[in-house]
Amino acid sequence: MALEITDASFEEVVLKSDKPVMVDFWAAWCGPCRMVGPIIEEISSDYDGKAVVGKLDVDANQEFAAKYGVRNIPTVLIFKDGEVVGRQVGVAPKTTYAQALDTLL
Repeated sequence: MALEITDASFEEVVLKSDKPVMVDFWAAWCGPCRMVGPIIEEISSDYDGKAVVGKLDVDANQEFAAKYGVRNIPTVLIFKDGEVVGRQVGVAPKTTYAQALDTLL
């Protein structure tokens, strides 16, 4: 199960993580986000213990979406040592997300 990330938990969960972190910026009303959601859940299971995989609802948590220039959703950002090292905007196949994490493991 992907972790629910909020503005309040972002720094601790994402920026201070010692593992690679994948954050799916999404919203409930977004059709493409609903296509990416199940993929993110699978990635979360596949990389359990190796990477942190979470979802951030941009409607409820706008601070970090704005900070990282997320203007279109879904946007998936990959973080390593508190820095953005990857960005996927729009829907992509599962392998795209998996490869982004694999390069950091």
